[in-house]
Amino acid sequence: MSHLLNCTAALAVSLLPLLAACRTPAGPAAAELVLTREVAYAAEGVPLTGYLAQPADTSRPRPGVVIVHEWWGHNDYVRRRAEQLAQEGYVAFALDMYGTGKTASHPQDAGAFMQEVMGNAAVMEARFRAALAVLRGVEGVDPERTGALGYCMGGGIVLRMARATDELDAVASFHGSLGAALGVPDTGGAKAVFLAHGAADPFVANETLAALEAELKASPAIREVVVASYPGVTHGFTNPAATQKGVEFDLPLCYDADADAQSWRTTLDLFARWLR
Repeated sequence: MSHLLNCTAALAVSLLPLLAACRTPAGPAAAELVLTREVAYAAEGVPLTGYLAQPADTSRPRPGVVIVHEWWGHNDYVRRRAEQLAQEGYVAFALDMYGTGKTASHPQDAGAFMQEVMGNAAVMEARFRAALAVLRGVEGVDPERTGALGYCMGGGIVLRMARATDELDAVASFHGSLGAALGVPDTGGAKAVFLAHGAADPFVANETLAALEAELKASPAIREVVVASYPGVTHGFTNPAATQKGVEFDLPLCYDADADAQSWRTTLDLFARWLR
């Protein structure tokens, strides 16, 4: 019950910045003007719908970033993250791993959807590569500067792909399913990887984090590995909706504003070094 009490208290706190954001202009004054649209595409015959956010100024090529969602599916959260990246000057494509209109509101459904993808590496890779091809084909994207970031299930996917393709320059994983990337042969290799982990996350042992960090640092292709383990922080810490989900379903999910902000800054710094 302790995590429920902590997260219940955190819920009221986590809502404050969201309410404040509604009363102020979106983003800093220097943020890019952003254009957004849905993109219908397919992978091996499965219809998918992603979300593209890009700077309105297309006068110069921009780096592209693929975003992979949590086990809940493609929802408003990853769309907001795509818009945030576009405000920073990236073309961001929030992909769809499950299929058009296929999202979950209950952990039982989310787990079943996730297993369909994570239980079949070929399906997972095909859907990621289909989204990467969409992004790289967008007008205004520099295909030689491509990154990826993922959350929860998506974190495991981008880390796995970071080891399986040389088409990604930088990758960031937030409260990712790190075990999905353990023991993956290094047939490719991103130049830089960031692991953002909650040290109190019961879904991903700190020993798994250490093992993956060691494997990534031993990879001949990866030139920079950044690891941040946030004390007392549990699963889902970047998503403001995690707290309510944790209370509703008695799960160790809890938003942490500090860890969210710190991990986002670290990601932007990493992307600036490797994608700009």
